[in-house]
Amino acid sequence: MKYILGLLFLGMSVNINAQDVSVEKSMFGIQTGFSGIWLNNEFKLTNSLALRSEIGIEYDFAVGDHYDGAGFILQPVLTVEPRYYYNLKNRNSKGKNISKNSGNYISLKTSYHPDWFVINLDENITKTADLTIIPTWGLKRQIGNHLTYETGVGLGVRIVYLKPNYYNGNAQNVDGVAENEIQYTPYFTLRIGYTF
Repeated sequence: MKYILGLLFLGMSVNINAQDVSVEKSMFGIQTGFSGIWLNNEFKLTNSLALRSEIGIEYDFAVGDHYDGAGFILQPVLTVEPRYYYNLKNRNSKGKNISKNSGNYISLKTSYHPDWFVINLDENITKTADLTIIPTWGLKRQIGNHLTYETGVGLGVRIVYLKPNYYNGNAQNVDGVAENEIQYTPYFTLRIGYTF
């Protein structure tokens, strides 16, 4: 009888642990990589879905014709990214770490670069805003108690909001209308971070 009760108790605790497999309720962090530095938060929506929001300063190497000759620039970025962590239960069942949302994910990374300021840009070039929407696949892993690393790849679009009468340093469109520029944008990131 003791053995049966012991097995029943063990079965209930395994079942309870399996139901608790979930993304973190809310988690703040700071990350850096070869393309910038960001402050972020991941907020639980469901057991497998988190909403990531971040603000940062990032490099932009492929900014299009509107910044010809600028080289790399630094600009602010605001990002909202719903992430679906699709393998947390599988990782947990194999005894792998899932804390700090350590798992593989797919997401829709939506970033806005406002025209507030751009570092390393000539004064005679008009600052432009842009919006990128990039379906992404990535993975995130924890190192120790607070360090994480992640990588991601994707391909999406960038919409550059050009200002009227100014394009590539030259006056254009005398009627005051500037057409927005749409570009295909590859995405690759490799970041290391600290979670609080």
